[in-house]
Amino acid sequence: MKKVVLIAALMLLGVMASAQEKLYLVFEFMKVDNEQDSAYTETEEFWEKIQQQRVKAGDIIGWDLWALSPGGEMQGFQYLTVSLYNDPVKMMDGSSWANLMDRAKAAYPNMSESDLMNKLNNSAQTRDLAVRIYAEEILTTTGSSAAEMVLGTVAEIDMMKVDLMSYATYEKAEEEVFQPLHQKSVDAGEKNSWGLIRFMNPIGSDTYASHMTVSMFKDYKQALNQNINYSEGATPASTKLMQEGVAARDLKYVYFAELIRLAR
Repeated sequence: MKKVVLIAALMLLGVMASAQEKLYLVFEFMKVDNEQDSAYTETEEFWEKIQQQRVKAGDIIGWDLWALSPGGEMQGFQYLTVSLYNDPVKMMDGSSWANLMDRAKAAYPNMSESDLMNKLNNSAQTRDLAVRIYAEEILTTTGSSAAEMVLGTVAEIDMMKVDLMSYATYEKAEEEVFQPLHQKSVDAGEKNSWGLIRFMNPIGSDTYASHMTVSMFKDYKQALNQNINYSEGATPASTKLMQEGVAARDLKYVYFAELIRLAR
């Protein structure tokens, strides 16, 4: 009996550790000229199979390609790739790329090494990798995860700028006021998930943003019909906290994005 209880306890601890495992992300915002759009699509189609091999080998735990909206040439970026990690060191030190050629050969066993090298080297010609951000997810709703996303998922990405000295005030408001409201929306089936992401690198006064919130929806219809009552259940204390949180951040830009490729 004691052995059964011990095994059950160990299983429970394993489930808890898995649930608490942090997610680390590399965001790469791409600028793609209209005339290069077709070539860029072919580039990411080539890379998708390599990313699948990187996931299989444990280099990363996932990879996404998102088409950004509005996405006009004068409106910033057109595409976003996101690489998912469970280890911040592996994310930052470049070790996850150490076996890139092996992953490429596994993805394309009938392609010569010289042809693979040419394809890899020519990838940069179809897009401008304009911004790279290393980040960590610090808050998230329960009910779904990145592993459950499917093509066609729509994300609302809110880019925030928070002064370093105001991080605690802003993040407390997100955790204590906004996250419960988003969780209620997830529980009601009105969205798939919500999360708060803090930038790890770069940070500082000269950076464009320091945080982002990401809401996931099953499609654009659901995204455009979201309706959260931010005053619901408000108390004087929560209203004050909300006002302080809103005052602590500058909402820089809002993107909608559609998931068009992924590796898991």
